[in-house]
Amino acid sequence: MSLMEDSLPKKARMAAAILGAAGVALGAFGAHALKATLEANGRTDTWETAVFYHLVHALALLVLSTQPSMRRSAFYCFVVGVAVFSGSLYLLCLSGLNWLGAITPIGGICLIVGWLSCLLPAPKTQA
Repeated sequence: MSLMEDSLPKKARMAAAILGAAGVALGAFGAHALKATLEANGRTDTWETAVFYHLVHALALLVLSTQPSMRRSAFYCFVVGVAVFSGSLYLLCLSGLNWLGAITPIGGICLIVGWLSCLLPAPKTQA
């Protein structure tokens, strides 16, 4: 097993912790500091969707980090998926730039691929 593969669960755990903390912070920020703005723009549901997917995939990544043979593809797809899916929705809510909604499905596809990659057999390790 290479050093890179050895540290993947650690990287996943660190990413899960950072994503989880950021998700909670953004959820609280939206519910309190941005509440009036989100309501005025009709974007409360969009913000809540972004936070929900953000936190669900932080938890999924945390669970995957407990697997020594986790797939690199799941790790990258979940991290990129959260950044693009939830990130584009956060930016859409804050900026009002509706074209950002066209980017969101790219993040969704990454999240789907991340889940489907969990179906693949675990990578082989050298003894």
